[in-house]
Amino acid sequence: MVDITIKKRPQTDAVVTQRKFFKKTARGKVIKVLRERYLRDDVGCGIQGCQACQGQGADVLPPAGEAGHTAYPSGHFVLPDTNVFLSQMDLLESPLLSPPLILLQTVLEEVRHRSLPLYNRLKALTKSDDKRVWVFYNEWRRETAIIREDNETPNDRNDRSIRRAAAWYQSHLPATSARVVLLTDDAANRRKAQAEGITVSSVRKYVEGTKDSAQLLDLLAGGDDGEGIEPTRAVAARSALYEDYLPTATVLAGVKAGELYQGHFNANPYNYLEGSVSVPAFNKPILLVGRANMNRAVNGDVVAVEVFPEAEWKAPGDEVVDQEATLKNDDAEDTDEEGEGGEGEVRAEERKAVEVGEKGEKQPTGRVVGIVKRNWRAYVCHIDSTSLSNVSATSLSQQTVFATPVSRLLPRIRLRTRQAPQLLGQKILVTIDSWPVTSRYPEGHFVRALGRTESKEAEQESLLLEYEVPYRPFGGAVLGCLPSEGEGWVVPPKSEASPEWRGREDLRGLWICSIDPPGCQDIDDALHAKRLSNGNIEAGVHIADVSHFVMPDNAMDSEAAARGTTVYLVDKRVDMLPALLGTNLCSLRPYVERLAFSVIWELSPEAEIVGVRFAKSVIASKAAFTYEEAQVRKDDPNMKDEITESIRLLNSLAIKLKAGRMAAGALNLASPEVKIHLDSAESSDPIDVEQKELKETNSLVEEFMLLANISVASKIQETFPQTAVLRRHLPPPRTNFEKLQDILRKRKGMELDVSSSGALAASLDKCFDPEEPAFNTLVRIMATRCMLSAEYFCSGSVARDTFGHYGLASPIYTHFTSPIRRYADVLAHRQLAAAIAYAPLHPSLHSKSHVERVLNVVNRRHRMAQMASRASVEFYVGLALKARGEREQGIVREEAFVIRTFRNGLNVFVSKLGIEGLVMFKREIKFDADNYTVTIPADLTGKEDVTIAVFDKVTVNIEIEKDKNTQRGKVKMTLAKPVDSHHM
Repeated sequence: MVDITIKKRPQTDAVVTQRKFFKKTARGKVIKVLRERYLRDDVGCGIQGCQACQGQGADVLPPAGEAGHTAYPSGHFVLPDTNVFLSQMDLLESPLLSPPLILLQTVLEEVRHRSLPLYNRLKALTKSDDKRVWVFYNEWRRETAIIREDNETPNDRNDRSIRRAAAWYQSHLPATSARVVLLTDDAANRRKAQAEGITVSSVRKYVEGTKDSAQLLDLLAGGDDGEGIEPTRAVAARSALYEDYLPTATVLAGVKAGELYQGHFNANPYNYLEGSVSVPAFNKPILLVGRANMNRAVNGDVVAVEVFPEAEWKAPGDEVVDQEATLKNDDAEDTDEEGEGGEGEVRAEERKAVEVGEKGEKQPTGRVVGIVKRNWRAYVCHIDSTSLSNVSATSLSQQTVFATPVSRLLPRIRLRTRQAPQLLGQKILVTIDSWPVTSRYPEGHFVRALGRTESKEAEQESLLLEYEVPYRPFGGAVLGCLPSEGEGWVVPPKSEASPEWRGREDLRGLWICSIDPPGCQDIDDALHAKRLSNGNIEAGVHIADVSHFVMPDNAMDSEAAARGTTVYLVDKRVDMLPALLGTNLCSLRPYVERLAFSVIWELSPEAEIVGVRFAKSVIASKAAFTYEEAQVRKDDPNMKDEITESIRLLNSLAIKLKAGRMAAGALNLASPEVKIHLDSAESSDPIDVEQKELKETNSLVEEFMLLANISVASKIQETFPQTAVLRRHLPPPRTNFEKLQDILRKRKGMELDVSSSGALAASLDKCFDPEEPAFNTLVRIMATRCMLSAEYFCSGSVARDTFGHYGLASPIYTHFTSPIRRYADVLAHRQLAAAIAYAPLHPSLHSKSHVERVLNVVNRRHRMAQMASRASVEFYVGLALKARGEREQGIVREEAFVIRTFRNGLNVFVSKLGIEGLVMFKREIKFDADNYTVTIPADLTGKEDVTIAVFDKVTVNIEIEKDKNTQRGKVKMTLAKPVDSHHM
């Protein structure tokens, strides 16, 4: 076999290098592989005005480099090695670091192989408007290309390649000109570079010579740069608190042999000393009790777990254990007690919490013995003021402080900074660098400040960062993919010669309208219905034809794939696509012609499908209604126009479609939804909050969107059985419902049948309390939390019998109806267009591995977007309650349901506000875990014992206090009835 990679020769005298090596195939056969490449003399250096490289590519680097560095007064260029990009990306992205960068092809490729997230950040860096980065293809230029020598490791080969390129650049520049500085923290590589006459520096030494060194030094990731600088104080002298991880090879072999178990580490939001890992081998998650057993795992890490013998299994704890309260006296600078207790020792406060889980149903218990994949990223934090050693506002001395993350699922991070006093009261971004076995806390570095805590701008940005929402403005390359006519683009007049009209149906004459929430600008869908002469009904769903504007594999497509979804916050929308498309050219506005993708059914009066067809189309919506406007129109007997009749027809069909779904076993679940009233468009200050009211027309739109998604799913799966983009909702394990079943049985005498979705739906309908209508909704919300999440998947990647959507009771499903705001829908549009022979399918959508890779990103983005939306609502609910409290000059008081009991508190749900809160008791109370009750003794109530159980209705006082983690307004709840717990 011969594997030849060839680059075209620009010149006849291009040099050929070749490398011969032997390779063993999977079957053990040894084959000879010959790789060839043509080397060139016309790969430009990228420096403006370079006489030797005229006409050889763009000139992006200034001719004299960057002046202003103490070591290079004549100017310089920076050439970082691979590890600098892998470990110091925060530094390189900083606007304070401005030297022109030379990025070698060798480095770019190595970063791509080592870390895809960092590779994506590096690519973004090369396109950034405020950075000057030249990608130099050193592997293709004759003087800089090298061949790996016998017995040379790939790493050594790459280091030599980087040194060769740095030496070439230095010789290429005039002798009196700027220097090219090779940046590396590899001490051996620095010694070799110096011996070869190359200007070289460690990252720290280089940063110390910059004009903004005080701020830039804070951005350095911890690690030994070979010059005797340690990431923090001499932690090596301390005793080990944790056990070392097993070697990677041992971990992988253990997982393969079934001796170790691999899964995602989930921290417990109520108890920082407990975590769990769900694995297929056990019905219940593996419980990790105590920090020694969690062994430095951070929420989201993929870990390897050793399970203890069954005799050591435990039940989860039933007490709220707050990290802030337990660890408030820890010293960030040098935690003495970390070295006293010996390996794996925990303090008395922790030991008490760890020993709690002796009662209740036991589950597998174990400990983390290795990390398969770290989930570390930049976290939103604030500086813990109690950890500052010097609060002088003028002090720039370096000190070690604690950064407290916004998320309660994360440990505090120890970091060194010169800016601690100035950063107090600000939201900041912090990255974890390491977690030594001798340190109770992970070590990290400061990235940047986001602004004052509780300011809406800082809170909004911190929320987007916390949930990793890509929110930067669209770059020039993306905007360059938009139609050149901009807002002036229109559907051209109908003509056979027009590419827009090719193969499209003209549906402009239909009485089509859209029905959406108030203020909706990105209108993806519109509907119509009309009676047919045979007594049946034609109904159509018309979806924005986004795939006409977003071409596969261009910059806009790549950006949309990376964003995955539009993110909706209370007063802001972070779009997946540029606004010109999302709110204009693709939005199915009334009174204008738009390109659409239509699904049109013939239905019997009983809503049975007689036939369905799919067509690219041109439509002209006749009206855009809110749900309320459409409802009023439908209910007004005096209105008999075509659009109103169309809405009535659609509604009558939707009622039957829903009844059919419910009969098939679909679930009618619930989630808390609230509407926040904002003061005005200028201030956007929230003034009140109330429950959302759902109209009949909400259900009308939902039923037809579901029907369209199901119809499209069948069509694309039939045509592309290996790569169809589908969505499934797996049946939840029955063990997920055990707790809810037990609570319902003991507290209400009700049975929850989870044998199938139909059985669950029927038994949820029976969970009804005539005296409390909100009880049924509460049970549905709690049942929803027992479910698995729905997910996108590639049809050829899973077994056919797992395609079903449990919640919808549909054997197949996809997302097709919202391509403006969901990337999965764009892919479904492309596949449907190919399935109806409108356009050939792009090769990437014939590749199972490509579709899987894209959908993994989309699934993650979808989850994060949901969490960001919920967090935004929570923040604004807090602001609205604060405003209400100030208006009413006192505490807001609301009714709530108890949804969980703890040894030291209650978890309650306020349905009117859609929020949960903890009611904590400072005094000792009686806790009955088996019956889900807490009893407050008579000496505290002043009257008699008061018992409170799950599902009981209580009245709570709601105040807004500053949260220690998020540093923003947090809902604090205390019981007002049946007993006042304000002073308990």
